[in-house]
Amino acid sequence: MSATILPLTQLPAWQALEAHYQKIKNVHLRQFFADDPQRGTRFTIEDVGFYFDYSKNRITEETIRLLLGLADESGLRERIDAMFSGKKINTTENRAVLHVALRAPRDQSIIVDGANVVPRVHEVLDRMATFADRVRSGQWLGHTGKRIRNIINIGIGGSDLGPVMTYEALRHYSQRDMTFRFISNVDGTDFVEATHDLNAEETLFIVASKTFTTLETMTNARTARQWTLQTLGEEQAVARHFVAVSTNGEEVAKFGIDIANMFGFWDWVGGRYSMDSAIGLSTMLAIGPENFRSMLAGFRGMDEHFRTAPFARNLPVLMGLLSVWYSNFFESQTVAILPYDQYLKRFPAYLQQLAMESNGKHVTLDGKRVDYQTGPIFWGEPGTNGQHSFYQLIHQGTRLIPCDFIGFCQTANPLGSHHDILMANLFAQTEALAFGKTADEVRSEATLEKLVAHRVFEGNRPTNTILAEQLTPETLGRLVALYEHSVFTQGAIWQIDSFDQWGVELGKVLAMKILPELNQVEEPELLHDSSTNTLIRHYKSFKLHQT
Repeated sequence: MSATILPLTQLPAWQALEAHYQKIKNVHLRQFFADDPQRGTRFTIEDVGFYFDYSKNRITEETIRLLLGLADESGLRERIDAMFSGKKINTTENRAVLHVALRAPRDQSIIVDGANVVPRVHEVLDRMATFADRVRSGQWLGHTGKRIRNIINIGIGGSDLGPVMTYEALRHYSQRDMTFRFISNVDGTDFVEATHDLNAEETLFIVASKTFTTLETMTNARTARQWTLQTLGEEQAVARHFVAVSTNGEEVAKFGIDIANMFGFWDWVGGRYSMDSAIGLSTMLAIGPENFRSMLAGFRGMDEHFRTAPFARNLPVLMGLLSVWYSNFFESQTVAILPYDQYLKRFPAYLQQLAMESNGKHVTLDGKRVDYQTGPIFWGEPGTNGQHSFYQLIHQGTRLIPCDFIGFCQTANPLGSHHDILMANLFAQTEALAFGKTADEVRSEATLEKLVAHRVFEGNRPTNTILAEQLTPETLGRLVALYEHSVFTQGAIWQIDSFDQWGVELGKVLAMKILPELNQVEEPELLHDSSTNTLIRHYKSFKLHQT
């Protein structure tokens, strides 16, 4: 944190927001709209291929003015400039944060440690494209001469969530004579179900692990190697059925993969920001290099918007500031992501890692304990499925849950009136959440008095609505970058490091300590707490009786 920036809660803009919140916290959205007939058009932005309606938020023009002041006082502009210029803003790991370089044009220069990283990015992208074209066209053959028809990506975290989400989102653009599957969980069931109906002669595995030592990924990779060799027999078959996304050439070669088929990325790319790097090799195999480049163009368009647009008209900045507004003043704890497109069924899960691994932090950049909430919980499901499960709680529960609704004016699969019904539900839900239904309105429907309270909808539930023309590779790139930069904005306001993830380490370390204790015949001295010791003994006792 810059020495010139006060602790967050001491900033004048923060204190002004606290006073402002007290004035408007009980004002209903019905009142806001009644007082301003133009509200539904004034609180909107149309840019970068999106129509963004934030009018159904519990805000006034004064709220936005104060939030923008908070962004200025928090040094958001300086943080944005520092990220795009390659400065090492991931301070706890002394790393640059340059996922924006992954989609930079060839002629751009971004310097890290004295070297322009953009040519290296495009060298990898070009190699990926050449490989993808060979596999997709049938030129790349398996060990027995058969064409590759099945692609299985083995990874975990960002090496899985991004590829899975992107494949599902862009399935309409995928090569339909090929099968794409993803293995992440170290639970053997994940591997068995992904491979049970496949022919090893026609299957190519992508092993995605930067260090090629990740426990879950390498456990699954070794099992995949055994599965392949059970059918193909000869060790040299590995080189025709495995490629790597890694930087550890020695371990990749030891595994049996030709390092010519190793695609690298860099320590300035965090896992949850890597879907448009070599981690996206499965995506490129599915949708082809041209569509992959269109996706990168979408990312790049949103990057430039975030970097250059005035904050008052800047989509990621406004979304991030609104999240701060609800998290820290209304004390909401979650955000619901509600895409009204079945192709985006894995998008909420993808955003869970992006947002919660980034901003789930309890200390500031200078190591001081925060005294405010950070990192709301992200969750959601596609519409209209969610309407028949958890929307009840959003409408009539006691928790305030801000919601992002995402919809498209045109569907990839026109089928009768399906899309109109889908979009009618999206618009209806944002209206119902905002305005609800009063007791008098319920009574006017001849409702029995004893049921009136049960049928009242309080409303005043805030929503953003994001509309685009159609879900295309370019649109998806813009959408992901929108949330990437919104998360960045929140982290900058909260004065935290959004790019490390030390919280995932402790469980890994303890798991490696416990693993040998589960397999020793003679019980070692267990030095855990009494609960963990007992659980280990119970598990080992069950295993013993099974044998």
